[in-house]
Amino acid sequence: MGDRIADPAVFDEVHVSDFQFQLVREGAVALLEFDHGKANEMGSAQLSAFEALLGELSGDGSVRALISFSRRRSGRGTPIFIAGANVTERGGWSRDEVAAHVRRQRAVLAKWRRLPLFHVAVVNGVALGWGTEYLITCDYRISCAEASFGLPETGLGILPGAGGSSELSALIGLPQAMRLGMTGERISADEASRIGLVQEVCEDVDAGLDRARALAARVSRNSPTAIAAFKHAAVEGVGLGPDQRRELEAVAYEHCLDSGEAAIGRENFASIREGKPVPWGPRTLL
Repeated sequence: MGDRIADPAVFDEVHVSDFQFQLVREGAVALLEFDHGKANEMGSAQLSAFEALLGELSGDGSVRALISFSRRRSGRGTPIFIAGANVTERGGWSRDEVAAHVRRQRAVLAKWRRLPLFHVAVVNGVALGWGTEYLITCDYRISCAEASFGLPETGLGILPGAGGSSELSALIGLPQAMRLGMTGERISADEASRIGLVQEVCEDVDAGLDRARALAARVSRNSPTAIAAFKHAAVEGVGLGPDQRRELEAVAYEHCLDSGEAAIGRENFASIREGKPVPWGPRTLL
């Protein structure tokens, strides 16, 4: 497991309505902890905070990795990651207001998926509806033993509208996406691992954070431009034909050449093999 980086700095706090969070920096890694409302539910205030944070993370090339997590527990001791959307706030909304809100959350999470850094979630507890859909925005997902996942929306007369209907099948395959979306079944950490919704299962949130930090530390040693270019080619290629995917890869590779990062890698090959720091340039995006 990776060592925690000393002397963490703290981002400016984002205050939006009744939602407040601190994005804590540990060197090149940012940690985002959910701890709001009754059950970390996601509503209009949270979307505004995410929009503000998108600009901050995208514009700060010194951030190489993001870890999303929660230590929240209910009054009965049930751990909670994200219990779902804040549907209570929609009381009295018109049909058009609800539709506009759901389109907005879909657009925000689509942008979150494309953050030019490594994003890993540590899921401890309930991840229902929006909580499961949030995982689609991540590059890697670590589940704690107490976690549970599900898409209950069709039992409420709607459907998963923040990516669960349109994007989840690319992550776990169409049959499993159909299973979760149409049955509303709630699944365990082990079952989530079996179907590919999460990639690892750990004992608890601290063990999950240790593993996430270790992964983030490895990413942070690499070229930030190359990391962003690789993610762009991989994410944007989902659903495209082979020729289009290969062209995305070619453009991303040539961006690494044009940015000078490939030359830096060649010049510092001995240091890279020895695990020494490399003077990568600032992150540049396609």
